Amino acid sequence: MDENTRGGKEGSNNGGNIKKRNKNIIKNLQDRELSCKHHRAFVTATTPHRFQNMRFSHELDTHHSKHKSPPHILPFLMGRTKIVQITAAKNIVFVLAESGLCAAFSSETDERICFMNLHPNDLIRRLFYNKNNDSLITASSRSRMPEEYRSTRIEDIRRAKPDAGFDLFQSESFVVKFDDVNAKVLTYSAQDSIFKVFDLKNYTFLYLFSFSNVDWINISSGIMLFIFKRTSDHIPVKIISIEDGKNREVDMIVCNEKLLVMQDNVNLQILDLPSFKIMASVSRTEFMNPSRFIFLCKKQLFLTLKNQTNFVWNFHGELVTSLEDHLLRHPLWHPDFKNNNYITSDQNLIISYCRDDSEDQSMVTNVIGSINVSNILSGKCVAKINATKALECIDSSKKMSVTEALEGITTLYYDEDRNAIYTGNRHGHVHVWSNSNQLMIKKE
Repeated sequence: MDENTRGGKEGSNNGGNIKKRNKNIIKNLQDRELSCKHHRAFVTATTPHRFQNMRFSHELDTHHSKHKSPPHILPFLMGRTKIVQITAAKNIVFVLAESGLCAAFSSETDERICFMNLHPNDLIRRLFYNKNNDSLITASSRSRMPEEYRSTRIEDIRRAKPDAGFDLFQSESFVVKFDDVNAKVLTYSAQDSIFKVFDLKNYTFLYLFSFSNVDWINISSGIMLFIFKRTSDHIPVKIISIEDGKNREVDMIVCNEKLLVMQDNVNLQILDLPSFKIMASVSRTEFMNPSRFIFLCKKQLFLTLKNQTNFVWNFHGELVTSLEDHLLRHPLWHPDFKNNNYITSDQNLIISYCRDDSEDQSMVTNVIGSINVSNILSGKCVAKINATKALECIDSSKKMSVTEALEGITTLYYDEDRNAIYTGNRHGHVHVWSNSNQLMIKKE
């Protein structure tokens, strides 16, 4: 066989190898994009890109006069109050104000769909999206009256029919917990100290039990943990199955089979439930009593809030990291962790409203906060929305609107499906932040 022939065959083989490699690359890319378990390195690398170009987009206003409001809503519109909760589901954004006014907006058109209040005394205090049956549960209250609960299908809300819902748990004093993990609802009747468990899918009653002197309740996968008021020498604890209400041996978990026990003037103790052995004891000088705990069970970690700063720990009692952008010049703006932080469903990121330390604030005035996106595992800030960045690509006539959007934020929500951040402020406005190429500010 001559050299030219050999060379031709080798060239042919090389061409085949190149095609094969290209085919493998394409297949790997397809597998990565279609897989529900994206490669961690790829996710880490792309995380900043989701947020780095986020800018002020537009405003949602519950008091917008473009659409006529029903007569029974007019008393709610007499004065603006701060936004206390924002949640989203199926391309609908729900905005709740401290006054009890609740409005639903389309996240596709940004138009107000309807108000969730059915009458002038319907003061809505809490919202819960029930993904088990695609409905919104509202908790309303009247003066000196127990909360009233109502379930309304998302489809009915989309058709501007909030009155198509129905009442829930009318015989109960209040709902202790809407539990998404186990698809259960735990209620309590104060009159007879009876707890009841309902199915969150169809609200049918399952079973009841009676406990008194309950000091704290924790619900995890498969169980309910009841901690009772301290007696003279110990703290009673009871673990029961959330499926049937029966007592369970300590072979179930609270969070990855771990229980944290804190007492005044005593070291933090981390208990392994299956063996009831103490895994770690952390000196109270190192672990000062935090104001809030957040279990990150997917990561086998827990997050604490102390003095408006977040810390991440493992279940060996070791400090994993502190969120660098929450320290010193960057603390959380408000001590209310629940309203001003959002932890993503994969528990990789935390989005927070923090104090802003931008050095270049010559273009703006009264800037008091920034929206920070931090990696929970590394503690690094991966993206930040502050006044300087938010003003980019905004014409001068809109600058005041942008700076006002970062002042006095009272609640924050991240729509993971649409990659948009919603913030509500003390003036009753909701602002939308997105990284779309075509920025726009809605005109009144």
